[in-house]
Amino acid sequence: MHVRMLSGGLAAACLVSLSLTGGQAAAAAPQTAAAPLAARVLTYDAGGSAEFRSAVDRGAAIWNESVDAVELRPAAAGQRANIRVLADNGWPRALPTNLGNGTVYIGRQAVDQGYNTVRISAHELGHILGLPDRKPGPCSSLMSGSSAGTSCTNPYPNAAEKAEVEGSFGDARVGRAPAARAEVIVD
Repeated sequence: MHVRMLSGGLAAACLVSLSLTGGQAAAAAPQTAAAPLAARVLTYDAGGSAEFRSAVDRGAAIWNESVDAVELRPAAAGQRANIRVLADNGWPRALPTNLGNGTVYIGRQAVDQGYNTVRISAHELGHILGLPDRKPGPCSSLMSGSSAGTSCTNPYPNAAEKAEVEGSFGDARVGRAPAARAEVIVD
């Protein structure tokens, strides 16, 4: 908004200057829509996710299909990733350091109990994207996590979850800082 007003004011000043000096001036059409902002790219390293690598990649792809403000990409060799994804024998959890950064653990304990690996991956990535748990909750809510039960295999965020991520990362793209969260989220 500030840039549009400044450029509009600059155009008006130029027109006045030209008219005062006897030059010809043509009014430019005002800018009606801001150019779309590029998605904030976050990289993830799933090298330590062992047997869950394809589930992690699918969870990232689901977020990419679901929101426009952020894009999750595998880190290139030697590149420091925003998100590390590791497999361990505990319960799945996320340790966000700040919005879009942290570590995800895909815990085998939940998988052994029958929880869906793609849902776990998408859910834990949701924490890194700034979403809290919403327990208890229905299967239609990705962030309901384990409270939806082992029969729930829905790995997709609902409309409210998508909107929250869009808002957080949309704010970050235009320079407004969302609230920082540094906590361990154990599902």
